[in-house]
Amino acid sequence: MGERRVACVVTAKVPLSEMFGFTTQLRSATEGRGVPNLEFSHYAVVPRSVQEEIVASRK
Repeated sequence: MGERRVACVVTAKVPLSEMFGFTTQLRSATEGRGVPNLEFSHYAVVPRSVQEEIVASRK
């Protein structure tokens, strides 16, 4: 009871494609105490290089 709890909040905008596996990594790094809260922010135009990669992979 006498313990003081300390939280570290990280706020960032990250592409969804980069977030796969994040929860597992967070839990591993925090010994199971980390809690992710992912929230959609907005749609954005895909950079041309990424767009070409996606189109090429679909052919």
